[in-house]
Amino acid sequence: MKKLHIFIVSDSVGETGELVAKAAVSQFRPGLQDTSLKRFPHIETLDHIKEIVQLAKLQQAMIVFTLVQKNMRKTLQTECALQGVRMIDLMGPLMDTLEEDLNETPFEEPGLVRQLDEDYFKKIEAIEFAVKYDDGRDPRGLLMADIVLVGVSRTSKTPLSQYLAHKRFKVANVPLVPEVEPPEELFKVNPDKCFGLVISPDKLNFIRKERLIALGLNDDASYAKLDRIKEEIVHFEKIVSRIGCQVIDVTNRAVEETANVILNKVQ
Repeated sequence: MKKLHIFIVSDSVGETGELVAKAAVSQFRPGLQDTSLKRFPHIETLDHIKEIVQLAKLQQAMIVFTLVQKNMRKTLQTECALQGVRMIDLMGPLMDTLEEDLNETPFEEPGLVRQLDEDYFKKIEAIEFAVKYDDGRDPRGLLMADIVLVGVSRTSKTPLSQYLAHKRFKVANVPLVPEVEPPEELFKVNPDKCFGLVISPDKLNFIRKERLIALGLNDDASYAKLDRIKEEIVHFEKIVSRIGCQVIDVTNRAVEETANVILNKVQ
């Protein structure tokens, strides 16, 4: 069986080229028998390309490359032609076609797809964090969070946490109830990343009544009474004063507007 040598050349990490090469070779050699795959990542200079082509000639290797910069691709193609080295351009033809079809110039910046992947996973991680540490479920999350929200019930803590999580911020939130002492961790949080959410008693009274009705319950429960709401807000004010954090009035604010206030401060 003929020994096969393949060089994977990339201006990023070279994962794409290696995966495509393995997929193709496996159609001839399912276990990649007698096949040598050598990756050359982060190639940044024309001299590097010339050296790799010379090495490929010595080892009778073919070159599979994913280079986003046009001048790098052309240099490699020229050198391979001069040295008689077989090469396959995985990125160039598609990029050239897209450039012509879109009538746009490519960024030619290596690793952009990898950055997008990392960005996606950061978002997922933040969303999972917000779910795990929602509604004060685990106080330990307060010290790990990028942003901490505190407020009485029905001040949009959960939807705001999720909105901020989609912006890749790890958010924990704590409901404040007069009968329950806040967790000790809350007072160890940096006040600059903690935000209290307050709302007018009348608006909260309306929201809580609608919530009870939606649940099929009587809307005159203590939870929705104006006196009870005022008591909770007084307790809220004592706690946020003790924390020393910024308070945001969410009475007439959409979640996106409140988020912008927070983002302007933390960023």
